Amino acid sequence: MTHDADILIVGGGLNGPALGLALGDAGFTVTIIDALPAGARGEDAFDGRGYALALASQRLLKAIGVWSAVGDHAQPLLDIRISDGRAGEGPGPFVLEFDHAEIDEGPMGFMVEDRFLSRALLDNVRAHPKVTLLDGETVVAQKVGPASVTLTLGSGKTLTGSMVVGCDGRRSGTAERAAIGRWGHDYGQTSLVCAIDHALPHNGVAHQFFMPPGPLAILPLPGNQSSIVWTETHEDAARIQALSDAEYLEVLRPRFGDFLGEISLAGKRFTYPLNLTVANSFVADRLALVGDAAHGMHPIAGQGLNAGLKDVGALAEVLTLAKRRGEDFGRIDVLERYQEWRRFDVTSMVTMTEATNRLFSNDNPILRGVREIGLGVVNAMPGLRRGFIREAAGLTGDLPKLLQGRQI
Repeated sequence: MTHDADILIVGGGLNGPALGLALGDAGFTVTIIDALPAGARGEDAFDGRGYALALASQRLLKAIGVWSAVGDHAQPLLDIRISDGRAGEGPGPFVLEFDHAEIDEGPMGFMVEDRFLSRALLDNVRAHPKVTLLDGETVVAQKVGPASVTLTLGSGKTLTGSMVVGCDGRRSGTAERAAIGRWGHDYGQTSLVCAIDHALPHNGVAHQFFMPPGPLAILPLPGNQSSIVWTETHEDAARIQALSDAEYLEVLRPRFGDFLGEISLAGKRFTYPLNLTVANSFVADRLALVGDAAHGMHPIAGQGLNAGLKDVGALAEVLTLAKRRGEDFGRIDVLERYQEWRRFDVTSMVTMTEATNRLFSNDNPILRGVREIGLGVVNAMPGLRRGFIREAAGLTGDLPKLLQGRQI
């Protein structure tokens, strides 16, 4: 039968357009359905939101033709320093430091503002001959047949394709309509997100400071600016977010310290309640889930978008190879190859983030001693430290070709 596109993608955030470009480059026709209206993403104004992209994710963006529009606005991550302590007291005696000079590949990653990454992805999508973007449309129904899937949009329009991919976030309607359940829990924590100007240069160093309520991440942006991801209990986060800018800074300063000199707010302030939510299955017949639609985890290791881009690379590779072999790429037996590829890595990341959050987000004196000894031991062992550096750069495991910087 005739389809409107080979693959229908629900979600126009970051993973959806990235997947659309990867599949379009492989010869698939793709339609992306974005609930937000045209112009709502990639605004010109600085708002402080940014992403810590692992080196492997940067390679994927380069392979799909996006990095050339992003690279000039990116800040290389040259060093990561991890410490433990309490607000107002500074870090403990042991600091774990990851220096990019210990690996041969270059920076461990890059900080990129949301506005630049979103705009580059959408500009490339609109220019791609194989990819169509429908702005301001929502999916209200989906029906899977023997050889196709049909989506009904809020406007009344219907679209047919060989399969559908849900890139529609932690409350994925694509998963819900397919009766795919989820498991997880609330962390009792909320992340406060903002950007700051500071008097002294950051020198490309990212900091992760663990405090009893949750971690404070200080992530370098171009110039004397940094992105802040600051985790507190739900109650305290709501109270802090309600403060004026001046009062907000007064709460942040003892947590932040004075190592970058005087600080001031830049851009907007955001909050994100934290929860773990993992789909019981990443696939169904003629359906796959990518990114937060498949797995949303704690941001403690900064792997949310990086995990989603691994999904993008793996699914694009599975579908492309299946198409080249003449297989019906929307069949469940083909899509299960994607699930098998990604399930172990996701389970490992969930286990690691859960354990790290439980170990560090408390003020237990015994666990504090364990944490400090652990940081000191890892820092004193170059081989183990390099392994963590490669992990942070996204260079370990069975990487899809796009994340190796290679075409499929």
